[in-house]
Amino acid sequence: MSVRRSVWVSVVVVLVLCAGAARASAASPDLPYPPSLRPQVEFWKKIFGVYSTHQILLHDTENLGRVYAVLDFRDRAAAGEDAVTLELVEKDATASEKARIRDVLLRLAAREGNAGGLDVEEQKIWKLFGKDKGPATFSAAADPARIRAQRGLKERFGAGVRRSRRYLPEMEEVFRSEGLPVELTRLPLVESCFDIDAYSKVGAAGIWQFMPSTGRSYMRIDGLVDERRDPLRATRGAARHLAENHQALGTWPLAITAYNHGRAGMQRAVRETGTTDIGRIVHEYRGPLFGFASRNFYAEFLAALEIERSYRDYFGELNFEPPFTGDEVRLERALAGKMAASCAEVPPEDLAALNPAVDSAVFHGRGSLPRGYLLRVPQGTAGAFQQRLAQIAADAEMVASATAAGERSSSRPGRGTVQRTARARGGAVQRTARGGRAASVHRTHRVASGQTLSHIASRYGVSLNRLKRANSLRGSTVKAGQVLRIPAG
Repeated sequence: MSVRRSVWVSVVVVLVLCAGAARASAASPDLPYPPSLRPQVEFWKKIFGVYSTHQILLHDTENLGRVYAVLDFRDRAAAGEDAVTLELVEKDATASEKARIRDVLLRLAAREGNAGGLDVEEQKIWKLFGKDKGPATFSAAADPARIRAQRGLKERFGAGVRRSRRYLPEMEEVFRSEGLPVELTRLPLVESCFDIDAYSKVGAAGIWQFMPSTGRSYMRIDGLVDERRDPLRATRGAARHLAENHQALGTWPLAITAYNHGRAGMQRAVRETGTTDIGRIVHEYRGPLFGFASRNFYAEFLAALEIERSYRDYFGELNFEPPFTGDEVRLERALAGKMAASCAEVPPEDLAALNPAVDSAVFHGRGSLPRGYLLRVPQGTAGAFQQRLAQIAADAEMVASATAAGERSSSRPGRGTVQRTARARGGAVQRTARGGRAASVHRTHRVASGQTLSHIASRYGVSLNRLKRANSLRGSTVKAGQVLRIPAG
């Protein structure tokens, strides 16, 4: 197995190259950058902006500046190694390297401060400990829980910055309107890299990674609608949640850390340490659930702010996605998803993309949007959407009236034809009763200039073939002014 391993020397080279970019992360007095957290922040800057997905760092969990080795698998990935094989190779190499590092640390502990006769590997790790080279120090560092592997995230983080611009303008407006620091809108870079489809193994979802229990306090989460998946709806919930954290804890570093560790957990940390200084809490608090992720959460956030602010230095120019925009219409009654797409005059998949909180199957005929739901439609189309929706309701009432009239006429033998037609804006609903019997309901559509048969089929939620059969059409060509029969269903 061929694995390139860069240890202390390569780490120093990377640190030197990036040292010029280091500067205080805090964009406001509300977001302080404690000097004691600088090693953590610098570590996460390298993870987010320097190291590739196919590079794995082996480091000390207590001192993130102490990186023992960097395993590099980029050549194998570039050569086309299949993902499963590469994952197994990385896993085996990481386990082997952890064991090697632990063995070196134990040998150094056994020396009791004697540096004579160290081999090359021992010298590299010996130097990482500076002046603190006591036997107890090496023994503690040799604890398997202290030797951790961290994969680089450069590609994923860069993609997150690119995606973020799709949502950030409106997200910043939400936080600004609530009187909160707009820098907090970058937290999803740490939580999910702005992946709206992100799900964790414990059930957190969306760009803000809300757990169901917490999310239900701020948004709708059920079998049909999960607003954690809607980046803007979830942002409103996150703003409220962070504001409540800040009200309870008094500082933004604590409120941010509580986003990961929980509000009650941070209140306990403040009580037991007697301080609200996030730097002291990170280094002194040893609560049973205050693990690596919680201790590093604020440092990760500061690192993410720096990388995002200087993204060109790390990722070059990025092709940002277009803004996520739309008008919102509250539904007064339940509405079939395909009918909603028809009223919006867009394909079902386009309306589904505008409403990621809704199960996409709803827009393809397997369910209805619930009454009261705030549906997002293409920007500038809310008025037209509501007009079409009102016309559908009027047509439905006309059909019901015609049905009732047909039923009444069927009880009167000898009557002639009863016909009622509701027409509006290029469409119609018609019911005809002949000889005392009610015929089936159908709709008609007058073709407007520029409309195609496939567009009309999509608008009414029917297949192109059914529309052609209903009108005895062999081809797909229609003319302006032509009246088409729209099959039901």
